[in-house]
Amino acid sequence: MSSPSKAVRWAAALAVPLVLAAGAAPAFATGDTYTVNVHQKLPLTATGNGVERGECPTIPADKDGWHFVLPTNGTVFVKLTVTFEPGGQQVITNFGPPTDKHAYVASPVGATLTSAVAEVKGGKVNWFNLSHACPAKPPTTQPPTTQPPTTKPPTTTAPPTTAAPSTSKPPTDGTKTPAPATSSAGTGTPSSSASPSASDTVVPTPSKPASTGGGKSLAQTGSVAVGGLLAVAAVLVGGGILLRRRRGNHAA
Repeated sequence: MSSPSKAVRWAAALAVPLVLAAGAAPAFATGDTYTVNVHQKLPLTATGNGVERGECPTIPADKDGWHFVLPTNGTVFVKLTVTFEPGGQQVITNFGPPTDKHAYVASPVGATLTSAVAEVKGGKVNWFNLSHACPAKPPTTQPPTTQPPTTKPPTTTAPPTTAAPSTSKPPTDGTKTPAPATSSAGTGTPSSSASPSASDTVVPTPSKPASTGGGKSLAQTGSVAVGGLLAVAAVLVGGGILLRRRRGNHAA
């Protein structure tokens, strides 16, 4: 009887750990969620003391950003409820990047975080962390660029166009245009200061008597004038000879 009793006792001893192990496994494999609070003491602001500063890739630059993270890789966020003053309550159901253990929240600039509660799944955690805050960045204001006034060059008025002197065309009726008088030196300028010498003096030709209508021709009138001039010349010559003789006689 002793041998069977030992066998039963050994079987019972081995069965107890198996039962305990079987009962413990479902506690970690369950799909149920549970609630945890943020680890930091609230209230907090994004620029307050004790808050780390970092980057929030999904938060606009004109908002304060908040980055929450779970402490283990086996746990993920299901729902995150946060409350800001001002700004009120927000419920976040979209998480990441890079995984669902990260959560990003935006708030008005300078708002105070007064509450943060999360529903999580997987593993077993007692809290989650505020990893860091991302204070809003002031807008970059560039000074207005003042361009110097554009100075237009003075308008230059073109001088009036002077028409070229017209060139006189020679008459087309066959008459030649007389050439301008030139000086004896060939310079094209008439001499105005030269005095005529005795040898250059021109003896005026006696005017011809007008026709009396007696029926004599121009040739006959000219011959009479020539004859008269010859007679006058003969008288003058004769008078000169006679005067010379008289002077000779007085001298003797």
